[in-house]
Amino acid sequence: MSNNPDLQLSEVFNVKGKVALVTGGGSGIGLMVPIPATSSHHNLTDPILQCTQALAVNGAKVYIVGRTEEKLQRVKKVHGKDIAGEIIPLVGDVADKKSVDKLVSEIESKEGKLDILVNNAGIAPGKTTPDGKDAAELKKNLYDEVSLEDWTSTYATNVVGPFFMSVAFLPLLQKASDQTPSWSACVINISSISGLVRISQGHFSYNASKGATIHLNKMLATEIASSGLKVRVNAIAPGVFPSEMTTQESDENQKSQMPKDAKGGLPSGRPGNDRDMAAAVLFCASCQYLNGQNIPVDGGYLIQTGT
Repeated sequence: MSNNPDLQLSEVFNVKGKVALVTGGGSGIGLMVPIPATSSHHNLTDPILQCTQALAVNGAKVYIVGRTEEKLQRVKKVHGKDIAGEIIPLVGDVADKKSVDKLVSEIESKEGKLDILVNNAGIAPGKTTPDGKDAAELKKNLYDEVSLEDWTSTYATNVVGPFFMSVAFLPLLQKASDQTPSWSACVINISSISGLVRISQGHFSYNASKGATIHLNKMLATEIASSGLKVRVNAIAPGVFPSEMTTQESDENQKSQMPKDAKGGLPSGRPGNDRDMAAAVLFCASCQYLNGQNIPVDGGYLIQTGT
């Protein structure tokens, strides 16, 4: 039996020389299950680091987008050394069309194409209490203490943002596919298992927005394929990973830490780590036969909770 070099790992998951853009901010993988009870909004930015590293370490040129330049520059400084690819910060807001237009113009002028778009940017409002001793108390917890802005800003970033980014970059994504017949450019939306479970987890607006993200992923994949474009659209639904959202902090390297014994009752016996997310990202980016899917990477969380 002869060897088939096309089946070597370096070829199956080959992103060398690809141009990628990852939105999210510049910290350690968010969008997870337990969200801190706080009234402030959080940038759920952890996946940007794991997605960025997975691509850049393997030779891709990765533009990272967020609203805080300091965090972006720190990611480049700490994680951009001695790697096969490159990390390039770009300040932008995915929920603002003018900012999206500027990002498209920058990538077009610098690269002329985009091979991989990772829509990771997301926010979550403070936790609500989905119970009460009577109807009046439940109404107080879910209505009186929740603002309209909590819902609209969450939806704008978590749903409208990925939609704007995906369709605005379509011409550059298609150019990447046109230039390499064996490659189809791809959009990877970072959804969440919170958009799949039946319970609110105390976050009606966040979980509803992530459910919308998952459906948006299906619609984008369907309509883009129906238009004859060679651009794949898939989503990754992370489970419990260390993040600024789950730990309320990140270290000087923009990574969040969870106690080693923090199992959370998962069949996996542990939270997710960098390699888990990297494997999912490289699979979605490289598998040319994958389209329209939402892939839970959750350590078995959904086995226990159901959908």
